[in-house]
Amino acid sequence: MAELPQRRRVRDVEVMRAMAHPLRTSLLSYLMSVGPRTASECAAEVGSSPSNCSWHLRHLAGLGFVERVEGADGRERPWRATEVGIEYGSPTDSATFSAQSAVAAAQLADQQRLAQRYLDHRASLPATWQNAVGLNRYGLRVTPEELTELVEAIDRMLRPYVAVIRSDAPAGAAVVDVGLQALPRMDVDGGTIA
Repeated sequence: MAELPQRRRVRDVEVMRAMAHPLRTSLLSYLMSVGPRTASECAAEVGSSPSNCSWHLRHLAGLGFVERVEGADGRERPWRATEVGIEYGSPTDSATFSAQSAVAAAQLADQQRLAQRYLDHRASLPATWQNAVGLNRYGLRVTPEELTELVEAIDRMLRPYVAVIRSDAPAGAAVVDVGLQALPRMDVDGGTIA
């Protein structure tokens, strides 16, 4: 298998703050999942206006996350994501911690939006897709080192299937949203549960 593209490593707090905007998170997630789309197509997906999406797409372009590409008909020029993944690293100070928390909150909200859309429309899916869906939760007891190893192993398993870079998808394949949350279970006082 060919080497997969690396994730973009973002360490700049101002870039993180810009990426924490809910609409930008949704737009970038959409383009990273389905490939080039126009601002109008993006607007229909994220529930906003084409002009608002266009403004946020230009902002994302200024940060280097998206770019214009030639369209099929030459009239409209779609946008495409320049990244196939983004990594925000470990917080180094309170400003970074705050910005990373805001990005994570926007990403979780976008995952929730997509999950709810699935629940609202799942009856219209063929039985094969309904039966293939996985909505699983596990309560694991692991060390931080084991959790890191587990998340990295899952990532290695999933990355070859990333929609915009997979060139060998068989007929019948569709874009699937997989969100992984591996978080310590916190008690009501903010402590971890042993």
